[in-house]
Amino acid sequence: MPKILGGSLEAHRREVRARVFDVLRAQLYERGFDAISLTGVAAAAGVGRSALYNHFPDKESLLVAFVEDEAARYVTRLTEAVEAQADPVDQLGTFVRLQLRVLAEYHMPPGTALASALAPAAYRRISAHADPITDRLRAILTGGVDLGRWPAEDPDVLIAMITAALGNRALVEGPPEQRDDVVEAAVRFVLRAVGASEI
Repeated sequence: MPKILGGSLEAHRREVRARVFDVLRAQLYERGFDAISLTGVAAAAGVGRSALYNHFPDKESLLVAFVEDEAARYVTRLTEAVEAQADPVDQLGTFVRLQLRVLAEYHMPPGTALASALAPAAYRRISAHADPITDRLRAILTGGVDLGRWPAEDPDVLIAMITAALGNRALVEGPPEQRDDVVEAAVRFVLRAVGASEI
């Protein structure tokens, strides 16, 4: 009988997922999605292949579960950080900083590569996790307009432009000692883009 980790089936499930996700996170950063195998993940996580297959029948389902877990934790972190700021300018700065720091911390395949690697339904599930982040950005942008912190613009246009700018890995792939300066330059860029400097 396989060894139960953590003393109960629920604790075992959480422990297996935590170990597997830690390994997957590292391997995505080191190798990229295409080079990952379930067998390799299981071995590196110290769990049996059958235990891994019980949780994740294929590589695609593993990636989807991992993204769902990461996204849920990030949305909580983002919500708490943004809501700690009263002024929309500070909220938008916080949003930009977190987006870029997370981009620097995690390596995921670019959207187009991910779309071609996954079945359409799996890709839609992963893409859906951007919705709460987009909703948070929309709330910041409309809140800034409501409080007169920047001029009214079509939020869909601003969201598309901000998202494109913050999704550029080149921003965070330079020397680590320069990252803070790059992030703050991006904050200033986004604030100027929404018109905060004009108010």
